[in-house]
Amino acid sequence: MKNPLFTHPSFRYFFLSRIASAVANQMMMVILAWQMYDLTDSAWDLGLVGLAQFLPSLVLTLVAGQVADRLDRRLVMAWCLGAQMTITVFLVAGTMQGWLSRDAILLASVALGIAKAFQMPTQQALAPQLVPAAVLPRALATVSSGTQAAVILGPAIGGFVYVAGAQVVYLLSGVLFAAAITAMLCIRIQEAPRPREPVTLQTLFAGIDYIWRRKDILGAISLDLFAVLLGGAVALLPIYAKDILHVGPWGLGLLRGAPAVGALVMSIYLAQRPIMRNAGKVMFGSVALYGVAILVFAVSTSFLLSLVALALSGMFDMVSVVIRQSLVQLDTPNDMRGRVSAVNSVFIGASNQLGEFESGVTAAWFGAVPSVLIGGLGTLAIVAAWIKLFPSLARRDRLVSPS
Repeated sequence: MKNPLFTHPSFRYFFLSRIASAVANQMMMVILAWQMYDLTDSAWDLGLVGLAQFLPSLVLTLVAGQVADRLDRRLVMAWCLGAQMTITVFLVAGTMQGWLSRDAILLASVALGIAKAFQMPTQQALAPQLVPAAVLPRALATVSSGTQAAVILGPAIGGFVYVAGAQVVYLLSGVLFAAAITAMLCIRIQEAPRPREPVTLQTLFAGIDYIWRRKDILGAISLDLFAVLLGGAVALLPIYAKDILHVGPWGLGLLRGAPAVGALVMSIYLAQRPIMRNAGKVMFGSVALYGVAILVFAVSTSFLLSLVALALSGMFDMVSVVIRQSLVQLDTPNDMRGRVSAVNSVFIGASNQLGEFESGVTAAWFGAVPSVLIGGLGTLAIVAAWIKLFPSLARRDRLVSPS
């Protein structure tokens, strides 16, 4: 059955751009992590790769939000994708000429963090402009399903193409970024002129103030932040692949893609049957199950069981992602979406990149398995605490704001 969302031409181009850029980014990151661990054999350095990507988004949050609300979001996205394509050229040159060192990888990670600091809030703010509000949750689930399919392919392709050399992986990523730029520039949006209010402290911090006053949004994004920050194991996958499960780069690619398999299955389901009732209960339940899946992965010494546990973690996390994104976009007016999405992006970045740093540090202190175990238990503790701290979110029935 044809998805009616694709009758909107701009949504089609946005969808294609997201897929191409997601494949490119995942291919690049899985090989970047492998090269770092191959060079240094250090969990700490793996964590630094995540930290190097997160810090720019933290520093640039307020600026990125202003840019997303004041400039043409299509062009901002094109510039961000172009910056990432340029980074692939740097990585190709460094790999082929033999000077890609630990410091060069960290420098590339910082540059990626700067590009993503502007890309993520702009991307989130652009999506609601492409479809009617009534079908936005379904549109977000559809984009997520396509993105997760790309995330599955990216690490797997990266792991297998690595046989021909890391430079080939980076080169292919650059080609896909170019395709993503082309698709993004094909988007056409008719919108009213945006107000040109002067930049003040009030406008800079408007996104933070808005989220603070909307407790359901604050609870949803902070729940995702702490649950994934503690329960994330992505940064330690090279250690699991090499030292615990004893598989090579191909196995690392499959492990990294496994959460996306589960996320893809769930996002396809949610695109067809969006969450209509009991949104709060569903969200808290899915995050708790995510923590259980991480605990199973932590103690597994079976490659197959590890793949299943990671796939389930991606499936349960996708439920939380769709609910959180829907709440943020549906409860936020268009002229505020850039600034609110910028703050949301910091939470997402903290849960992912900062979570990788946290995993690397705890693994350096206690070992990889205890680190992931502590994270899974921490996720369950966060769920229990957030039910008490944000009772209105736990009781929330519908995604559409009741106000």
